[in-house]
Amino acid sequence: MSDTHGSDSSPARVGGHQTVLVLDFGSQYTQLIARRVRENRVYCEILPYDTPIDEIRRRSPMGLILSGGPQSVYAPGAVRPDPALFDLGIPTLGICYGMHVMVHLLGGVVEGADHREYGRAEVDVLDPGLLFEGLGERQTVWMSHGDRIRHLPEGFSVCASTANAPTVAFENSARKLFGIQFHPEVSHTVSGGEILRNFLYGACGAAGDWGMASFLEETVEAIRARATEGRVLCAISGGVDSSVVAMLLHRALGEQMVAVFVDNGVLRKDEALQVLHSLREDLGLRVIGIDAGDRFLVALQGIEDPEEKRRIIGRVFIEVFEDEAAKHGDIRYLAQGTLYPDVIESVSVKGPSAVIKTHHNVGGLPEHLDFELIEPLRLLFKDEVRQLGRELGLPEEFVGRHPFPGPGLAVRILGEVTPERVELLQEADAIFLQELREGGFYDKVSQAFAVLLPVKSVGVMGDYRTYENVVAIRSVDTQDFMTADWSPLPYELLGRVASRVVNEISGVNRVVYDITSKPPGTIEWE
Repeated sequence: MSDTHGSDSSPARVGGHQTVLVLDFGSQYTQLIARRVRENRVYCEILPYDTPIDEIRRRSPMGLILSGGPQSVYAPGAVRPDPALFDLGIPTLGICYGMHVMVHLLGGVVEGADHREYGRAEVDVLDPGLLFEGLGERQTVWMSHGDRIRHLPEGFSVCASTANAPTVAFENSARKLFGIQFHPEVSHTVSGGEILRNFLYGACGAAGDWGMASFLEETVEAIRARATEGRVLCAISGGVDSSVVAMLLHRALGEQMVAVFVDNGVLRKDEALQVLHSLREDLGLRVIGIDAGDRFLVALQGIEDPEEKRRIIGRVFIEVFEDEAAKHGDIRYLAQGTLYPDVIESVSVKGPSAVIKTHHNVGGLPEHLDFELIEPLRLLFKDEVRQLGRELGLPEEFVGRHPFPGPGLAVRILGEVTPERVELLQEADAIFLQELREGGFYDKVSQAFAVLLPVKSVGVMGDYRTYENVVAIRSVDTQDFMTADWSPLPYELLGRVASRVVNEISGVNRVVYDITSKPPGTIEWE
C-alpha cells in the first residue's frame, strides 16, 4: 500500500479544455472569481500568486486573473508575482490588488488614498474599451480598497473612474492587459457577470466548452485510468457529496467499488437507517453498513477543542475503513467526497489566504495512510456537485439535501461530546428540520441545523427555577457556501421551533436564533 495522499489525489483532467488560471493574492473573494468563470462554461483553477512562470506556460491557460488581496503593493513584504508574467502574451485581468500589482510592476504609481472606498459605489465609464462593451455609462459596483492609481504605465488608458479614484478601470489592448478596482465576482456589482464575460469571450476567446456533462464523462474515464489495480473503498456519509462520489465510482468501476457507510454515533436522529435505505433502495447501491458509534464516542471523551475533534474523527474513520479493507484483502484506494471549499479552507496552499478550519475530509487525515486517495470532486464547488448529481440521475430530494459535516454533530456540540448531549441535540435538530419541511421552507434555505451550546441559562418552568441547556438554531441562504446570509425565517416558525424544543426536550430551557452572516462568521459554529 502507498501512504501518499494530497495534491495528486484527484483524477488527472482529460479532454483538453480551455483553462483560466486565477492567481491568489489572499482575497476573501478568490473562490468566487473561479465560480463566476465556471458559470460561463470556462474551466478555472486557483493557483498561488508566486506560481513559477514555467508552470503557467506548461498549463497553457487562455487567460489569467489576478485576485484582490489585503495588502498594499508598496508595503514592506507585499506579495508580488514574477514580472515576466506580463510578457507571456496571455490576456490578464487584475482585480483590486491584482490591478495595483500590475501597475506597480510595469512602472506606474500606486498610492494610499485620502478616502477609502468600501461597499457600493457608482463608476463613470469614460471609454468602454473591451470590458464595458455593451454596458451603460454608469455602473454600480462593489469596492474594497484603500489605495488608488496615481499614474498608469506607458501604453495604458483609463476606462472608468469615480470621484475618489481617477482610475478604476484600464486596459492595454496591445498587450491584452486589463485592470479593475472593484470586484466583478460579487453579486453587488450589478454588471459584474457581463464584465467577466467580456474578458473571457472578448479578450480570451473562450469557446464555453466546459460543464457538468463533460466533467462527468472525463471524470469517469479518469477514474478508470487511475484505479487499474485493486478495489476502491468508497466512504459514504449519506450526504450529497459522498453519494455523488459513490455513483461516479459505480458508473466507472461497477463491482470494483466497495461502498461503506459508517454510523459514527453523531449523525442526525434516525439518519443511519434512512441513509442505508436510500442508498440501497433509491440509488441501487450495494452498501456495507457499519455501526461504530461507541468507538467514536469513546475516542471523543473529554475532548472540547473542535480541531482535535476533527482529527480524532478523521483518525477513527480511517481505522474503521482499514479494518473493513482487511476483510476484503485487495483494497488499494479510498474515495471520499472532498470539495474545493474543503481544500481551500483547510490548507493554505492557494496563495497567502488564511487557514479557517480543518475539514474532516482534508486536514483530519493521519500522516500515514494505507490507501491512495481518490477525490473526484476535489475541484468542484457545492452547487456544481448538485449539478453533477442531476447528471448522474440522483433523485431531486437526494440532490437537494442540506449539507452535513463529516464530523457530524460532534462539531455542533460545543464542548465535550457525550451520548446524552448527542441525544439532546438530535431531538432539537429533528424538531427544527421537521418544522422547516412542514412550513415549506426546507427547500427554500440552503442549510439549517441546531447547535448545543456549552452554557446554561436560568429559566422558569412550572413555577420552578431551572438551570438548563441553551440550543441555537441556524439557517443560511447561499449559492456557493463560501459566503452566506442568515435566513429571514418567519417569526411564527421560529416560535413554534422554540416552543417545541423547550417543551418536548428535557434539559433545554432556552432557544436562540443565529443571525450572523459568513463572513464574519462561518456557517458551522465549530
